[in-house]
Amino acid sequence: MQAQNLSSSGAKATTPARHLVATAIIGAAVIGYLVHKTPESRIRLESLSQLANTLGELSETDAAVVAQLLANPGTRGEARNV
Repeated sequence: MQAQNLSSSGAKATTPARHLVATAIIGAAVIGYLVHKTPESRIRLESLSQLANTLGELSETDAAVVAQLLANPGTRGEARNV
């Protein structure tokens, strides 16, 4: 059995677009921050969002959501009315 070589014009493996990867990573950091509300989770969210923004991978809408979340941190263990 012989292996087939793919030429550069052939089908290539698909990978998610960079902005989708950035959105997934930022989303995970947002969830971590919302759940834990620790200084470390806040720093991680700030750092990742700044990096994604610098690389041009974070939309203006997503950046505004992160900024609003960081500006309005709330308190950990806050009682919620259901």
